[in-house]
Amino acid sequence: MIFGKHINKFYLKYWYLIVIGIAMLILVDVVQLEIPNIVGNIVRGLNRYTNDKVEADYLTIEVLKDLVLRLPIIAGIMFCGRFLWRITIFNLGVKVESDLRDEMFLHSCKLSREYYHTHKVGEDMALYTNDLQAIKATFSNGILTLVDSLFLGIYSFYKMYKVHNKLAFFAVIPLSLIAVLSFFIGKILRAKFKARQEAYSELSDFTQENFSGITVVKAFVKETKELLRFKKINKKNHDKNLDHVRFSMILWMSMNLLINLIFVLIVALSGYFRSTSPDVFHADKVIEFILYFETIIWPMMAIAQLVNLRSQGKASLKRVDEMLDYEVEIKVDNPVDVNIEGSIKFNNLTFKYPGRDINVLENINLEIPKGTLVGILGRTGCGKTTMVDLLLHLYNIDRNQILIDGVDLMDIDLHNLRESIGYVPQDNFLFSKTIEDNICFGLEENNLDIAKEYAEYAAVADNIEDFPAKYDTILGERGVTLSGGQRQRISIARAMIKNPPILVMDDSVSAVDTETEEKIIGYLKEKRAGKTTLVVAHRISTVKDLDLIIVLEEGKIVAQGSHNELLATSKIYQDMVLLQQLDDEEGGVQ
Repeated sequence: MIFGKHINKFYLKYWYLIVIGIAMLILVDVVQLEIPNIVGNIVRGLNRYTNDKVEADYLTIEVLKDLVLRLPIIAGIMFCGRFLWRITIFNLGVKVESDLRDEMFLHSCKLSREYYHTHKVGEDMALYTNDLQAIKATFSNGILTLVDSLFLGIYSFYKMYKVHNKLAFFAVIPLSLIAVLSFFIGKILRAKFKARQEAYSELSDFTQENFSGITVVKAFVKETKELLRFKKINKKNHDKNLDHVRFSMILWMSMNLLINLIFVLIVALSGYFRSTSPDVFHADKVIEFILYFETIIWPMMAIAQLVNLRSQGKASLKRVDEMLDYEVEIKVDNPVDVNIEGSIKFNNLTFKYPGRDINVLENINLEIPKGTLVGILGRTGCGKTTMVDLLLHLYNIDRNQILIDGVDLMDIDLHNLRESIGYVPQDNFLFSKTIEDNICFGLEENNLDIAKEYAEYAAVADNIEDFPAKYDTILGERGVTLSGGQRQRISIARAMIKNPPILVMDDSVSAVDTETEEKIIGYLKEKRAGKTTLVVAHRISTVKDLDLIIVLEEGKIVAQGSHNELLATSKIYQDMVLLQQLDDEEGGVQ
């Protein structure tokens, strides 16, 4: 069995499975311990018959028939009982694994970006696979092994004691020794299993990362270098696994050796007691005692198995606990339900990323009325993405630094806030599903007609119609089967289809030509009239026709106004326009 604050609740939740499983397990143990007694009675009767001792209970056909007929009844009860405890106890493990995985995934969805910046994907995948498998085995097999070894061991010892009390104590000695040793062995096994899981996490992460970046590996002709790195990590994983298996096998074989030696000793002592007390310790008692001892061997061996199981389970549960105990940093304690319409106010916003000392944004003051088309312009690293990310409450900020419709961002319910914002991320992440699935991701259910409509607004409908499967085209991982411009435009369609009060487009048209860009901006102005839209861009052409342009420099707003106003008043904006005009004339960025 295994205990911890994130797993204890399952003992209560699935108590009925535990009770049924344990009851069937005990029933099987009780009836199977009738077999040595039946065999002993048969031997006793045969012994009396062959010695011509005519007694009232000598072995007649009727007595033999009665004893033998008990065996199939016992076998039937054992079959049914074992079937039921396997169904209940193993089903219990599967249910616990599934529930715990759901809880982990839900918690993972709540964790901040900082968690995923400091924890690798492979490490988390190991938690969802190997670690949960170990916890499941410990939870189900642990209950089985603990109850079976305790009850069968104690009941077998009681039966042995009734047959011969002195000999019974010789049989129980190794149990005490194993119990003491298991405490120390468990700590070593736990450490070895933890090292094994960490090695698997490293291997999983390396493999996932290389498959995701296979194009880069091939482009730089680094297959051999990456293979050598893989072999090194795989060798470490192999060694840690082998170390754990080797120690487990040594433990298991040592237990086997110890028990076999004890078995030899018990047989020898049985012969000794039989020779010294022939009138008390009959041959039938010797056979019955040995059969009971063979039954108690499993509880002895089970202790070693339980130590191994529990060590693995505790090591895995500790890793899972660390993830589940990781603080959910982005939350709203007393959320306010707001009917968001789209007005935004930045009120002296200053922000730096957790654990860093440099401000990314400083003294940002800006009011965006509902329905405004806003362009955010600036050099790489000036804070544009950070500014729009904060609108989604992806990081915590000081109170009253961002207001939406006059309500502090830090008081707005997260689901309400994010449901009211359409977001086109900078990396244009797409899922390994159909194009229709990706465009309709923000809807409750797919609607092909609406998907086609918004694909037109994102100027990607013609490209989709050129694909053989059209909207049923399955995209590769992260949308790798599409061009950069196609990924951007499908991401735009996905965000626009929500028809949100606020739309955020983070550098979303950088991979399209100027003609396509003009179409998209035109659709934005036409279809999103009365709704707020923020467009982060590097090119002047993207933002020049918008209602308001913000220019950021080193985390500060250095200019704001319309295109014509900025041309007349802002030296920085004038320089940006001039530089891009020179690039266009030289055949640079379009």
